[in-house]
Amino acid sequence: MLESRADGDDEQFYAIALQIAASEARSGHRTTAEQLRSAVEKARENVSRGPSVAVPFATPRGDLADLIELRAPRFDLDHVTLNATLRGRLDDFVRQQSKRDWLREHGKTPSRRALLVGPPGSGKTMTAEALAGALHLPLFVIRLESLITRYMGETAAKLRLAFDETARHRGVYLFDEFDAVGGHRGASNDVAEMRRVLNSFLQFMEEPNATDSPIVGATNYPELLDPALLRRFDLVLEFQPPSDDEVRAIIKDNLRPMKYPRLAWKQILADAQGFSQSEIARAVEDAVKSAILDERNVVTTQDLTNRLKERRAMRDAFRPNKALS
Repeated sequence: MLESRADGDDEQFYAIALQIAASEARSGHRTTAEQLRSAVEKARENVSRGPSVAVPFATPRGDLADLIELRAPRFDLDHVTLNATLRGRLDDFVRQQSKRDWLREHGKTPSRRALLVGPPGSGKTMTAEALAGALHLPLFVIRLESLITRYMGETAAKLRLAFDETARHRGVYLFDEFDAVGGHRGASNDVAEMRRVLNSFLQFMEEPNATDSPIVGATNYPELLDPALLRRFDLVLEFQPPSDDEVRAIIKDNLRPMKYPRLAWKQILADAQGFSQSEIARAVEDAVKSAILDERNVVTTQDLTNRLKERRAMRDAFRPNKALS
């Protein structure tokens, strides 16, 4: 315990203190146990009021500088438009993480591995950042362009570095475009090296972790993932295109602080049909920018529909098999 404190490893120090509290509780010394738990919670609250990013990650060491990107969360789950099912399951995930000390005192560990699947722009990366914000933790994005190399054994070694960091520093670790790592081992274009990488990933996910750092995978192509991965994740969330009510919420959130009297929602919803959260948010942002430059404090239906139609044209430009002019 003293060694962990001297090394500046607060999470290990707190973990040992909570183990002592659990031992005291089992021995019938409930007052002492409660005092220890309260002291740990107070210490953690004091730390959370300071910078949300751990100091050691301000200057990543060696290979970590290229492997892990540090992001300070800008919002929490209240700022993300989610359906009731997704929000409920994420709230349960946050609750388990927030009360992980209680669970560990009873020999249980909190859910910490989540897989987010859905089409591009559906809010997966934003949700990972919001999850970090809800837990008052930094977000660490694993950069796959640095992780995956053509040299045998190097990718697995870098993956080992990333998982070692999840055990050293508590935070939310995001593997975006997760199918690049977790592809099906029987795929026709598979190679032995990527099979070894996937096997390593499966092994690392099963290792005990004193920090309980959440590991989040996000993919646009769940059909490419190896089925063995599903058993390793505690939570699998599927993101769908937004419903009409969700489209309204996205537009209203992104219109602030502009005014928007008497919008023709039927027309707007028709023009937004099939768009992702990201596409809708960007269209609204463009409408707001135009209003600001026009020195207006009001956004009209025409402003929104024009921008949504522009987004539609952009999407059509990338439509497969489009006839050449």
